[in-house]
Amino acid sequence: MADIAFLLLIFFLVTTTMDVDTGIMRLLPPPIDPAAPQPPPIKERNVFVVLIDFQDRLLVEGQLGNLYTLRQQTKDWLVNANNDPNKPEMRLAYIDNLGEVEVSRGVISLQNDRGTSYEMYIAVQNEVTAAINELRNEFSRQRFGIAFDDLTDEALIEAVREAVPMAISEAEPRDVAAGRTR
Repeated sequence: MADIAFLLLIFFLVTTTMDVDTGIMRLLPPPIDPAAPQPPPIKERNVFVVLIDFQDRLLVEGQLGNLYTLRQQTKDWLVNANNDPNKPEMRLAYIDNLGEVEVSRGVISLQNDRGTSYEMYIAVQNEVTAAINELRNEFSRQRFGIAFDDLTDEALIEAVREAVPMAISEAEPRDVAAGRTR
């Protein structure tokens, strides 16, 4: 009986495949401590709202948007080259290996409807992430003469990540279409 059990165990170990979970790499914030004081409210100018409705229409900052221009819109908003009062504030931060650097306080808020297609959701995620990665590559080329993707020094990689943070907030899916009820 023990031999049969052992043979069955070996059979299942040999024939079973163990898939590795893959997904969108996001670092979630730590849980909020109930004893901690309330965080200060985020200014509206520091939030870039990207919304996908149930018909996969894209609304960027309340205006009908286009998936093909979302990457550039995100980059322009985060950089705020002309210190536009409708774009995010910049703060001066000291970062090891970089010194004093202006860092955006901007947060990209992704919101979608329960009826949003998975393909559109992933496409928007890809465009926003690609915009931040392009900004990191540009920043790295300016500072170190090499693209962020090609950096090998962990300290420099961390410095660029601090200078160009990936601040993406995802809201729970809900019915976002105006006047629509379920």
